[in-house]
Amino acid sequence: MLYRNLAKPIFFKMDPEKAHHLVIGGLHSAGAFPGGTGLLRSMYGVNETADLAVDLFGIHFPTPVGLAAGLDKNAAAVDGFSSIGFGFMEVGTVTPKGQPGNEQPRLFRLPPDEALVNRMGFNNEGAEAMAKRLAAIKNRRIPVAVNIGKNKVTPNEEAYKDYQECLRTLYPYGDFFVVNISSPNTPDLRNLQYGSELSTLVRHIMEEMRAQAAKHGESKHILVKIAPDVSDGELEEMVDALAPSGISGIIATNTTIGREGLSHPNAKETGGLSGKPLRIRSTEVVSRVYRQTGGKLPIIGSGGIFTAEDAYEKIRAGASLVEIYTALIYEGPEINRKINAGLRELLRRDGFAHISEAVGADHH
Repeated sequence: MLYRNLAKPIFFKMDPEKAHHLVIGGLHSAGAFPGGTGLLRSMYGVNETADLAVDLFGIHFPTPVGLAAGLDKNAAAVDGFSSIGFGFMEVGTVTPKGQPGNEQPRLFRLPPDEALVNRMGFNNEGAEAMAKRLAAIKNRRIPVAVNIGKNKVTPNEEAYKDYQECLRTLYPYGDFFVVNISSPNTPDLRNLQYGSELSTLVRHIMEEMRAQAAKHGESKHILVKIAPDVSDGELEEMVDALAPSGISGIIATNTTIGREGLSHPNAKETGGLSGKPLRIRSTEVVSRVYRQTGGKLPIIGSGGIFTAEDAYEKIRAGASLVEIYTALIYEGPEINRKINAGLRELLRRDGFAHISEAVGADHH
């Protein structure tokens, strides 16, 4: 209630990107301030429960609800985000070299649609800066995934070098990694999702992962984040290429370039749409990937999750974990408690003792 009644009206009067920086700055300060994270946890933290904790990729997730990439692009507020009830978080998307991203304005709210449009363009400070920040975190409360991308100036045929460089720089600091080839805001990036380009890219990435595992004596997992704007045939080909490649899972999905059924004038802005309008399509993609892989390739469901029911829908469709982003902007940090409490009720309603029993239940 505090967010909805007090903070949100102030934030929503501000330019969206300024409000974004204010939130990141505030959470960074809270993380650095003695007792700050304890205060955040007492206000917004979620207690771990046996029925919702998930073990996946050799990693323990205290809750199944994570923070999607894009909010903390530079790993500036990991302590803060770790204290408001998330079970894991993605930082990034990070590129080898820092880059300014696209021209402002590049982030737009669509309040009646409970959506955002962004065309940020992978604005970030670069892999070295992120490595320093992550190295400085002494006590990591939740798993942190590093979402990696390519620099705008790097041609697609050399994209694999950027992903490899990110892995070399950040391998010691990520609990797992996510390959972003599905943002609509870097020219031609989505072409990397198809055919031989996808196979070549993933082969190079897996070579680097094996090299880093040998160097550091620790094997880590890598997932690929896919777009919702693909035909059923394209999705099938994509999954056919990814399933045997050695990757550990898929994140479904990134933002959409679709604009169906929107009422706000900002719908005309170019960029990726996130929020409620994405819910149905992203769940469809989760379901199709689960069905095609027989549930053998873990999925993180992302897109349009605002309630426990939304999260549960993706879990029953085949997601082992879920992520939120836009809902945090609209609902505030109280959302994690609501979703987790609601998930526990839904599990009990359906007679499941543990969340893993509900994964893919709609297919059985």
